Amino acid sequence: MNIKTHDGIAEDAPFQAFLDPHQITEAQLAELGLEEIAYVRPIMTPNGPAFGVFAANGVPMAVAADNSVARAAIVQHELAPVSVH
Repeated sequence: MNIKTHDGIAEDAPFQAFLDPHQITEAQLAELGLEEIAYVRPIMTPNGPAFGVFAANGVPMAVAADNSVARAAIVQHELAPVSVH
């Protein structure tokens, strides 16, 4: 990715860098948040209503019987649950 520091010099130190939104590719945009966030949304399964856990890019990761269990699974796997409207 194209990463710049506050003074415009690229470095390997991620804590001092930010992503330049003018230089991001579509593929890089699709990867943002994959290792940090997941979301829950209601789904229909053959056994009835449930809650699906999805990666930031929409890939299904798990199914739970209720919303709180799905959100707890996200936190247990060291991801941040986010709301999707």
